[in-house]
Amino acid sequence: MERTSMKIAILSRDGSLYSTRRLKEAGETRGHDMHIVDYLRCYMDITAHKPAIMYQGKVLENYGATIPRIGASHTFYGTAVVRQFEIMGVFCANESQAISRARDKLRCLQLLSRQGIGLPVTSFANSTKDIDGLINIVGGAPLVVKLLEGTQGIGVVLAENTQAAKSVIEAFRGLNANILVQEYIKEAKGSDIRAFVIGGKVVASMKRVGAPGEFRANLHRGGRAEKLKLTPEERSTAVRAAKAMGLNIAGVDILRSNHGPVVIEVNSSPGLEGIEKATGVDVAGAIIKFLEKHAKPGKTRDRIKS
Repeated sequence: MERTSMKIAILSRDGSLYSTRRLKEAGETRGHDMHIVDYLRCYMDITAHKPAIMYQGKVLENYGATIPRIGASHTFYGTAVVRQFEIMGVFCANESQAISRARDKLRCLQLLSRQGIGLPVTSFANSTKDIDGLINIVGGAPLVVKLLEGTQGIGVVLAENTQAAKSVIEAFRGLNANILVQEYIKEAKGSDIRAFVIGGKVVASMKRVGAPGEFRANLHRGGRAEKLKLTPEERSTAVRAAKAMGLNIAGVDILRSNHGPVVIEVNSSPGLEGIEKATGVDVAGAIIKFLEKHAKPGKTRDRIKS
C-alpha cells in the first residue's frame, strides 16, 4: 500500500538534539515533509472563525500531524501551542491534556492508583506539621523525597534515616515546594526499567543502572543502559500506565519490587538516544509509522476523566 506523504511538525526547542534529529531523519526517510518548530517562538491567533499559529512571521498551515517534544520547564506554553494545533484539527502524537496530566507527578500517581497500577507507597502533604505522619505512611526511613516539579532525577533525595528525612522535608517545605514522600525500593538496587510505549504497545525496553554510589538510574546522571526483556506483567503495567495518562507515546519508568512492578514515572517526551542505542530498535521510525496509521484531521480522542 502506498504511503501518503504528510507535512509533520516536530515541536522542539533544539534541532540539534538526538531525539529531534532522529525523528526528522525517520520522517524524511519515509517520504514526509518534516519541519522543526520552536514552540516558544510560536504565537497564536485565538479566534473563533479561524484559529491560527504564527511562526517566524508565517502562518503554520497544512500540517497533517505534530510530534510534541515539550520540555518540562515550558509545559504551560508548550501545551498551549499543542492545544492550538488540536483546535485547528491537526493530529498530535500526544495531546495537550495528556502531556499536562503526565507532568503533574501527583495527578499522575493518583490516576495510576485509580487504575490499580502498582506504585511505591507514597504520601503527600502541605504542612510541615505532618512530617511524622508522612514518614510513617511509607514505612519509615530509608525513603525518597521528590519535588513535584523535578525532572531527570533533579529534586530527588534519598534520606537514609529518620532525622535526615525530617531535615530534607522541612527544607523543601520551607522553600514552599510541593513534595512527594515515597518508600525506597532497596531491592531495585539503584536500577530501573524504561519501557517505550507507542500506540498501546511496548516497542523497546531497557534497564538503566545508576552510577556507583548513585541511587538514581537516570542516564543524564551517569547511569548506563542495557537491553532488557520485560516480563508479561511489566509489559502490561507499562501499557496500562500510558493508557491511564492518555498518552500515545510514553516512556514508562518501572522498578522491580518484592511486590511486583511499580511505576515511578510516566514521561510524555521520552528521549530516544538511550533506548535506541541500548536496544538497536528504530524507535523514531516506529513513531512515524504510528502517525501514518492514525493521523487524521480533527482526530482528538482524549477521554480520561481527570
